[in-house]
Amino acid sequence: MSSTHFGFQTVDEREKARRVRGVFDSVASRYDVMNDLMSLGMHRVWKHYTLTVADVRPGHRVLDIAGGTGDLALAFAKRVGPTGCVVHTDINEAMLRTGRDRLLDLGVVLPTVVCDAERLPFPDQHFDRVSVAFGLRNMTHKDQALREMCRVLKPGGKLLVLEFSKVAPPLEKAYDWYSFNILPQLGRWVARDEASYRYLAESIRMHPGQEALKDLMKQNGFRHVDIHNLSAGIVALHVGIRC
Repeated sequence: MSSTHFGFQTVDEREKARRVRGVFDSVASRYDVMNDLMSLGMHRVWKHYTLTVADVRPGHRVLDIAGGTGDLALAFAKRVGPTGCVVHTDINEAMLRTGRDRLLDLGVVLPTVVCDAERLPFPDQHFDRVSVAFGLRNMTHKDQALREMCRVLKPGGKLLVLEFSKVAPPLEKAYDWYSFNILPQLGRWVARDEASYRYLAESIRMHPGQEALKDLMKQNGFRHVDIHNLSAGIVALHVGIRC
């Protein structure tokens, strides 16, 4: 029986999937509000930067993995226009439903698919761009997920991984204090769920740092990977080009 990390705990791989699902079932309805509070609104800046670097054009096919409440999917849809296609996916049905309903309220209808990034139900070389924002760190087999993302990309296509990363050393102590003291309290007060936000803080520490993730992407099909450190490394955007 294989084990993996759930935050700082070591759990059975099947148990991790169940627990991660529970975290996002719990926070789905307050996810956007919490993102604004936790990042002081900076998550919108990080996503806008990702959109700019993605260079999505009319007619492109875009796959948004762990798309959650749909903010990136909505932005991509505006760029691809009526001749393109954006597929909005998430492994968590509650998150995906929240995002779908939000998009429908805005008059936007996108293909919406509950799927596991480690087993994508799409053909080879189908998409021009694949994005995953703040979702890779929750995946059990990151290498398998990256191989799948590479598989569904066209040659020369881009993978954009926006994720919390390793903050610059001078800020480590302050960032740790915020993550393990303020963040869980915000979760308790706003989302009524302190434990889920403590897990999110722990999961960031267990995620590969900038160079380690770059190496992992290159090992799984991406010939060239650029790192864009944002907010002193609190977040990093990794951009991989498919061979």
